[in-house]
Amino acid sequence: MRTRSRRALATALAVMSAAGAPEARSGESVIDKSVFHLLNPTPSEHLRDLTIDGPGATESPYTVDAGHFQIEMTLVGYTSDRTSSGGVTQRLDAWAIAPVTVKVGLLNKLDAQLVLETYNLVYERAGTNRVTRRGFGNTTARLKYNLWGNDGGSTAFAAMPYIKFPTSAESLGNDGAEGGLILPVEAAMPRDFYLGLTARFKAVRDKDEHGNHAEFEDSVALGHELFGDLFGYVEFFSAVSMQLGARWVATFDTGLIYSLNRNLQMNAGVNIGVTRSADDWDTFVGVAWRY
Repeated sequence: MRTRSRRALATALAVMSAAGAPEARSGESVIDKSVFHLLNPTPSEHLRDLTIDGPGATESPYTVDAGHFQIEMTLVGYTSDRTSSGGVTQRLDAWAIAPVTVKVGLLNKLDAQLVLETYNLVYERAGTNRVTRRGFGNTTARLKYNLWGNDGGSTAFAAMPYIKFPTSAESLGNDGAEGGLILPVEAAMPRDFYLGLTARFKAVRDKDEHGNHAEFEDSVALGHELFGDLFGYVEFFSAVSMQLGARWVATFDTGLIYSLNRNLQMNAGVNIGVTRSADDWDTFVGVAWRY
């Protein structure tokens, strides 16, 4: 019975992936990767280059190859913000410990992702008042479908619907589910530069948790190989909320990605607030591994 179920699932996945067959360019021989799926993994010699969603705000339009797993983890992230109002200084210091995104390639053009905020530690101070919050954060489920450019071409584009589940510890998040759509695109530029663009459309819980409002986020990143296996990028991020009284958030971001081998990367970066409503700065160190 298990053998029959496995064969049936394999057949169904193969049929579903047929629509993703690559088109050969004139004079080129292109392997048909649409035959690969979760139960028939892509051979290692035909894997795409390892790419991650981030490490900044700009997501990748490329999916994890069928039948392979990928882990993207921020080893540690630190956020700092200081504001003054009415003669009172407010200070925020927040640590994100090992938040992780686990990905699995379902088809050649489709992967599934689970984002876990494993542990958060937040210190807030306003005058003589101090508050400490700690615990597990929210859980987000995402799908990424590449519409074009996954295995060749000068541009690539994908659609990523997602939903966030309110699994956070008390006072670290709201009690409502949230969701949205992420649209990442990448283009090869002259002199080996890479341009990344990402647009996000989000339905977010109001602060009083009596309803939802829309938020729109955009980011643009420009990257280039610096030397050897070291890649650098600069990025501008912008967020606009439709909630009454919300202010524009914008940051300037920069970071490095270093490839240790074909399936292992390290990354580090800093995001610097350029509007008063943005955090002053946020820095992180992360790792990505593919199997």
